Amino acid sequence: MHPNLTKVLLASVVFVGALMGVSIDVSAQQALKTGGVLSGELRAMRNRDAKGKRVNTFQLVTEPRRLPEPSGLCNLETGPETFQIVTSNDADANRLKAFIGKQVSIKADEVSCAELAGQMSDAIVSKWSLVTSH
Repeated sequence: MHPNLTKVLLASVVFVGALMGVSIDVSAQQALKTGGVLSGELRAMRNRDAKGKRVNTFQLVTEPRRLPEPSGLCNLETGPETFQIVTSNDADANRLKAFIGKQVSIKADEVSCAELAGQMSDAIVSKWSLVTSH
């Protein structure tokens, strides 16, 4: 098939899909690799841990991403958009507190889908490092 004809056919399919109300979501097709960077707004929420103690929970809101297999889209249409950032100690929590409400980039070394009842995010980042703050 001639290259120009292929481009015209592809453009026609996208145009017809748009007319029919079908959206082609490209951002969810961007897979987050181990060690990949997530960028977005950092939020803080107050939750209770297993013992009932109130703890700060951090959440990063970003565009939808596909996680490494076997997680994939986490049973969501476009992939997870909210990522709970797990802090392992007070020093990690204190570092993140300064960036609440701001744009940050986090290197995600270990990511999984949220599976437990009561989790407020689509996915969980259990191992991470702060790359940059905007």
